[in-house]
Amino acid sequence: MSGLQGQRILLGVSGGIAAYKAADLVRRLRERGAEVRVVMTGSAQHFVGAATFQALSGHPVRSSLWDEAAEAAMGHIELARWANRVLIAPASANTISRLAQGRADDLLSTLCLATEAPLLVAPAMNRVMWANPATQANVATLQSRGVTVLGPGRGDQACGEVGDGRMLEPLELVAALEASLLPPRLTGRRLLVSAGPTYEDIDPVRFVGNRSSGKMGFAVAAAAAAMGAEVTLVAGPVALPTPPGVRRIDVRSAQGLREAVLAALPGQDAYLGAAAVADYTPGEVREHKIKKTGETLVLELVRTPDVLAEVAAHPQRPRLVVGFAAETEDMEAYARDKLARKRLDLIAANPVGGGRGFEADDNALTVYWQDGHRDIPRAPKAVVARQLLELIADRLEGQ
Repeated sequence: MSGLQGQRILLGVSGGIAAYKAADLVRRLRERGAEVRVVMTGSAQHFVGAATFQALSGHPVRSSLWDEAAEAAMGHIELARWANRVLIAPASANTISRLAQGRADDLLSTLCLATEAPLLVAPAMNRVMWANPATQANVATLQSRGVTVLGPGRGDQACGEVGDGRMLEPLELVAALEASLLPPRLTGRRLLVSAGPTYEDIDPVRFVGNRSSGKMGFAVAAAAAAMGAEVTLVAGPVALPTPPGVRRIDVRSAQGLREAVLAALPGQDAYLGAAAVADYTPGEVREHKIKKTGETLVLELVRTPDVLAEVAAHPQRPRLVVGFAAETEDMEAYARDKLARKRLDLIAANPVGGGRGFEADDNALTVYWQDGHRDIPRAPKAVVARQLLELIADRLEGQ
């Protein structure tokens, strides 16, 4: 049974093209047994009609403080008391600004001031608007008041640009709502997560790298923090925002990642090695750019440190050491070999290639341990991360 069964979710929809995703969000929430009521801003109605949300939610849509029928009984207060959770998705830059200022000049902002339910916002805007210092200051203000900020994601935007500012997908928001209703199972735990690729320099211009986007590791870090853990994230060279409540250490190379992980290792309850660490690095880094002088170029590569195996054998080994294995063939055989050879507690394996795994927004894992396994079906990476961490919480509680 979903943790949303019987929950009362008040969904605020503000103006932006991402409002079309909110319609699917209502459907997904109701599939999981939640009761949903929708409040729209005036701008939101320029993108999606109220009739759509009424049909999907089964309740009339509210949009005005001056609705005589509803406000005769102080309807905005009634709605504020009714909700278990208030989620604004999409949350435009304007709506975020108004919430930070504590304004109450429309129905949605008034509800947010009047409710005692936890408030969650899912930002959606152009990448430049998201990066603007005013927006970042407003987001920080909301977070300091206990508001949960979900995302934004990164990718193609309606304006034709690419960057941070996309509203998270409906299933990711559903997972976040479910997580907010669950006990924080990792409270008091310390988790160390590595994520992203490493870049091994050849010369000042070129490097050897891989296609890891870091999205899975960042999703794991975000989910762990949402579950109450103290999270340290060692991140390779990726353009992803730091998840709320996570301490981030940026690195570039395999050696840099090793040094950061070992320095952060003491006192950790679990290490999740989701980074795609290069297996080889150039034996010599040229001081100057290599010039094109021949038909071929030979590079001598040498093995990099095996960070995962080193953590598993370390005197200050965490209680759980979890590896990741991205495979193009014979996934179980390779994953189980890595599990045994590196003396890991768990290994999370996933197939890659053909649009799967790397650079994708969803994933599927099979988690192996010495005498068993568990499948985590394909879903947005935030959902997959949450399910993986539930398994890790089970293991930590059983020790």
